[in-house]
Amino acid sequence: MKYFLTMSLMGLALVFPHALLAQTTALTQATPPLPAPIQNLVNEGAQARYMGNDYGLDSWLTVKNGQEQYFYVMPGGKAFVMGVLFDDKGKLVTIDQLQKLRNSGDPIVDALADDAAALAAARAAAQNESQKPLSASDRMYSDIEGANWIPLGNPEAPIVYAFIDPQCPHCHAFIQDLRQRGALDQGLLQVRVVPVGFKPETQAQAAYLMAAPDPAARLLAHLDGDTQALPVKAEINSAGVARNVEIMQSWKMDATPFVVYRGRDGGLKIVRGNPKDMDGFLKDLPVAAATASPIAP
Repeated sequence: MKYFLTMSLMGLALVFPHALLAQTTALTQATPPLPAPIQNLVNEGAQARYMGNDYGLDSWLTVKNGQEQYFYVMPGGKAFVMGVLFDDKGKLVTIDQLQKLRNSGDPIVDALADDAAALAAARAAAQNESQKPLSASDRMYSDIEGANWIPLGNPEAPIVYAFIDPQCPHCHAFIQDLRQRGALDQGLLQVRVVPVGFKPETQAQAAYLMAAPDPAARLLAHLDGDTQALPVKAEINSAGVARNVEIMQSWKMDATPFVVYRGRDGGLKIVRGNPKDMDGFLKDLPVAAATASPIAP
């Protein structure tokens, strides 16, 4: 007998509507084709790895925006569940599967947490689409919200989206200025970094950043001069980076950093390049919630 800690059921295909090839890691078993809903996650920038077949169930790991998720495909492939797998003695099978995958030397799973609490925290994101017609600025903001991003700062603070190239010195200066002012530590804003790349090396670094389980720490280490924080890995799926670049190009964003946020007046604000008046930029942000607890980057 086997038990699931179930987080969600089939239906993710309605949320992620594209199709590409996934990158997978075969263990000692042949790697089966990706189920369509997991393939759609890959199209949105997730990394996918095959964890083998136990108890007749093909198991898959996906990593997107630093969040890992675990999928178990039912026999026949007609349905699957998302969560973690226990055996009849209460042993968490998913941990053993993940450890085997980590032992293979795959860089994506090398740093993933292997404790039960972290595995049980894997979750699915559900997105409800509004039926109300959107203005051009609202459509732009909606597109950016749907980009592949990583968070820096307090999740309760006002949100700023910033398209950033890992090797862009102006991008480095933007984030470092915020750090030096204490804006991230003090919870004045949350920067949602949208990684992009316009040459193979930076595309690979941006893809690795989005796939890493500790993206914020890696980005800050990279900014501080750690040349190993964002390695160039050819096997990393870069579909998520390509999607971010596509969003930039569709809205004619022609520079990095490209910063988009809702101002204190509720209007959409755009800053092309590093803000020339950082004090004015910070003052234009909505007031952070009084109950927010700053989270150090």
